[in-house]
Amino acid sequence: MQSRTHLYDLLVSTIFTEELDAEMDLWALGFCALWIKGADLGTLAPAFHLDLATRTPCHLSEILDHHLDDGSRWVAEVNGWIGIVPTLFDDDASLMSVTQGGRQALSFSMDIHGREYFKYARDGRMIVSFEPNWPDRRFGDDPHALDHLMDGLRFQITDDDVDPVEADESVSSALALIGRITETDIATDWFQARHSRISDPSWRPPRP
Repeated sequence: MQSRTHLYDLLVSTIFTEELDAEMDLWALGFCALWIKGADLGTLAPAFHLDLATRTPCHLSEILDHHLDDGSRWVAEVNGWIGIVPTLFDDDASLMSVTQGGRQALSFSMDIHGREYFKYARDGRMIVSFEPNWPDRRFGDDPHALDHLMDGLRFQITDDDVDPVEADESVSSALALIGRITETDIATDWFQARHSRISDPSWRPPRP
């Protein structure tokens, strides 16, 4: 039986290699992923500054080094959804804009302040958004649109001595929810599968 933090643990072990500081975590690094359905990669490429001529096979475990070198993003296509890591944006206006014309988009991000955000937009509207560790505070046009897919998932952080919910499990639940929405296996179809990296010609290395 898999642990309740399986997907979080897998994501961490995939993103981080032994060369990185053992004290680093996804909150310290920052993480942002986007899944889009309803458009092909050629249509999305200009919005995400992707040069499709540079497309090269790549595992998610390899993208961090490549992103630091040339701004490459990991791009995966499964079951009609296109996943991009790291994504160029996760603000509400951009997310709604990319879903114009009947598209759907999912965004999941973790920031250096220890917060996580889940957002689901469709056809130019924000359907539901919430912080996974505080799921009762939901926003959007239909805050309960995904309730039927959340059965058995535990988000709310608790200090229950018997069966507490901690941040790692909350993140795992958010990732599991993305798998349910996309009707894919978030582990084998996305995190562990070989997809592509595509460079961003507008990217410039950060100044020292």
